[in-house]
Amino acid sequence: MTGSMFAGAGPEETERRVEEWAAQFAAKADRYQQMQSRISQVSATESSADGAVRVTVDSGGVVTDLVLSERAGQLRPQQLASQIMDVMRRAQSRLTDRVHDVMQDTVGDDEATVNTVVASYQQRFPEPPQQDEPPAVGGRDMSIGQVDDDAPPPRRRGGTDDDDDGWGDRPLLR
Repeated sequence: MTGSMFAGAGPEETERRVEEWAAQFAAKADRYQQMQSRISQVSATESSADGAVRVTVDSGGVVTDLVLSERAGQLRPQQLASQIMDVMRRAQSRLTDRVHDVMQDTVGDDEATVNTVVASYQQRFPEPPQQDEPPAVGGRDMSIGQVDDDAPPPRRRGGTDDDDDGWGDRPLLR
């Protein structure tokens, strides 16, 4: 249909079309409101294979619950941190499917909106790479920025071992 939807219509027909359009608009707005409400309630929970870590994230990917079992106490700090991050990322990656289902149920006829929102979740929360095995207890993990617990602390230039702040007698500001 080209031109205005009201072109060539009489006053009664125009009024009917306006009311129909307003009703469709209100119904669509209601579906989008329902979609937004349901998405805000989406969450995902994942656990580590050994049961040491369980993480729940909300629809924005924010951690809302973190449970560490007694098993977590047997892990080295680096291993525990790695497991927490892995489980959190797996929980976040589950959000995409759940949001897609809500989108289909509420505004599935609007493919562009569904595709845009789902693509946004896929980009923000990609599927994490598969880990073959969890790290062994007592093993050494290597990662960028890792602090070696057994290494002596680095010495600061100009300081002595007696300096508690490493600045010696030098002023903080010049």
